[in-house]
Amino acid sequence: MIPSSTYRLQLGPDMTFEHVAEIADYLAALGVGAVYASPVLAATPGSTHGYDVVDPTVASSVLGGEDARMRLVGELQELELGLVIDLVPNHMGIADPPSNRWWWDVLANGRSSQYATFFDIDWDAGPVLVPVLGSDSLDDLSIVDDELRYFDHRFPLAEGTSGGTPQEVHERQHYRLVNWRRGNSELNYRRFFDITTLAAVRVEDPVVFEATHSAVLRWISNLEVTGLRIDHPDGLANPGEYLRRLREAAPSAWIVVEKILGPDETLPSTWPVHGTTGYDKLRLVCGLFIDQAAEAKFSELAGNQDLLAMELDRKRWVAENLLRAEVRRISRLGVDENDVISFLPRFPVYRSYVADGVMQNLPPGAIAERMLAEPGGELTSRVEQTAAMVMAKGVEDTTFYRYNRFVALNEVGSDPGRFGVSVEEFHGKVASATETSMTALSTHDTKRSEDVRARLAVLSEIPDEFADLVQRWTAKAGLSEPTLNLLAWQTVVGAWPISESRLAAYLEKASREAKIATSWTDRNAEFDAEVAAWPGRVLAELGSEIEEFVSRVRGPGWSNSLGQKLVQLAMPGVPDVYQGTELWDYSLVDPDNRRPVDFELRREILAEIEDTPPPIDESGAAKLHVVSRILRLRWERPELFTGYTPVSASGPAADHLIGFARNGLVAAATRLPIGLERSGGWRDTVLTLDGEWSDALTDRSHFGDVEVAELFFQYPVALLVRSGQ
Repeated sequence: MIPSSTYRLQLGPDMTFEHVAEIADYLAALGVGAVYASPVLAATPGSTHGYDVVDPTVASSVLGGEDARMRLVGELQELELGLVIDLVPNHMGIADPPSNRWWWDVLANGRSSQYATFFDIDWDAGPVLVPVLGSDSLDDLSIVDDELRYFDHRFPLAEGTSGGTPQEVHERQHYRLVNWRRGNSELNYRRFFDITTLAAVRVEDPVVFEATHSAVLRWISNLEVTGLRIDHPDGLANPGEYLRRLREAAPSAWIVVEKILGPDETLPSTWPVHGTTGYDKLRLVCGLFIDQAAEAKFSELAGNQDLLAMELDRKRWVAENLLRAEVRRISRLGVDENDVISFLPRFPVYRSYVADGVMQNLPPGAIAERMLAEPGGELTSRVEQTAAMVMAKGVEDTTFYRYNRFVALNEVGSDPGRFGVSVEEFHGKVASATETSMTALSTHDTKRSEDVRARLAVLSEIPDEFADLVQRWTAKAGLSEPTLNLLAWQTVVGAWPISESRLAAYLEKASREAKIATSWTDRNAEFDAEVAAWPGRVLAELGSEIEEFVSRVRGPGWSNSLGQKLVQLAMPGVPDVYQGTELWDYSLVDPDNRRPVDFELRREILAEIEDTPPPIDESGAAKLHVVSRILRLRWERPELFTGYTPVSASGPAADHLIGFARNGLVAAATRLPIGLERSGGWRDTVLTLDGEWSDALTDRSHFGDVEVAELFFQYPVALLVRSGQ
């Protein structure tokens, strides 16, 4: 069942099944079509996100277990809300071996374990390497209750292997505990990116597929779950084959994949899914509100960095260092290790899909020739899996913290080298978009929220002024590392007001992901101290100046926020609202964007604005108004949201309007509000309407040649519904 819209919730100890049930009536009143939940299966003890599943056969006890899950299902069904859940087919959590009975059995019994083929382990490479030790020493091992212990870490003993010192017992096991630093180069099981506590499972094996999907498929067949979000399909050996098996097992489910498409890439046509999770649409919508004329100035401000060279350099570094173990496993299939390292960074996208006949993104060379000759072979799948890891770690998790000329563009699915999106490109891409694919502006993985990006887009209209500010502020209180310095000033402006602790946590992450002056594994104590002290210093010395500047871009930022939200919610696709973003939300990358949401406040505001369109102010009520009116229309009158035709205004400021028509509905929004004001406003710009229309946001009627200034009298956006339809 395809939902009219979704609302993403991050589940955990503070948002359990019971908590979701308590806010379900609010979500229904908002107009939401389906609750869209982060993973709900049993996860590693203490997990804050659920992507480290340890038992895929049961609902998480932390979230309330099976009884609470069924109570939630009942509440949602009574409200006619669907339930979409996040499914993780690529890996399982192994940080706490006793909590994962499959992994525990593998460690205890090695190759003879009944689960030995469940995990993607290179058994020919020797005992399973477990990189948990703080050094090369085994002195801290102990035997307690017939288990091998390393501080709080517990490991099983194979039958008949006890006796002697802990070190002697360790040598008899099917695994070896080693220095954590050896993982990146010597690990002999596949993992999720460079995270050794997430072990990949061989879901391509029908037995493993059944074992890992039985519970979820049962929920779907019982109509307790109506949709699935498939996490990281690029990590699978053969995504197309997996998705075809999943579709056969769940023919009625709405299925979208977390597939990160490049700007010119499309989803493989052989995948039987309804679409992606919307990063491709995020790029298009956000880009509309960026002034492309500012590109040269921001490039100059950033020192004219070479993005392609930086990406290639960082991808090669990742292949040589973080993912050396994966490279070596590929080389054991008869390929020179250096050739693999040279080949992987040249993928222009996350991966090709040779097994599905998608080869246009495959770099040329001898390795590619072997892959084409063996499209379903192990070499092909391992190269493609690793290429996705190289792209994610080299670009998304490194370059996007280094290439900081305009950070509103630094999101997965975007190309920071493309400065904004033209109206023509937007219409061209959206006109061919599928109605069943998800659209999104904020997710749990975005580097910054939609409202941060909307405010940053304003800076593209005043590039000279912002460049002067950065130079002046840097002279007073700059960071010593230039790229982090530029990122920091954009972050302060985009997320203002921001507390010292939030800013410090973000800059710590950003500086270490960038891996220039410091990193997570090789700390630079002096630089780390400088970064940690910077937020307090800046807020104390420049807080009033920053507030003065933000006060001037705040209003145009709100205009952009409302504009991009209206476009996203009204365009083709199934729109998702990330938790809390129905009000202004100035969150940064996780964990900042996973902070608790005040749903009681949102419930109160929704009730207050039921009959009276609110003003645009700090409360964010105007955004909630836009969200609720469109989501309710999608729920009540889905026939309005079909088809797509670009709509243009005429007159001196026509370029500042972005509009499109659906079936008896017209959506219109303001672009580049500062430039609009600078040029004299809308003046005689008109939008010609055929017949009489009513604005769902203001209840005002319009017909014929409507002055855009009149159309946008109350809000910088309008949602027109044909009267009498």
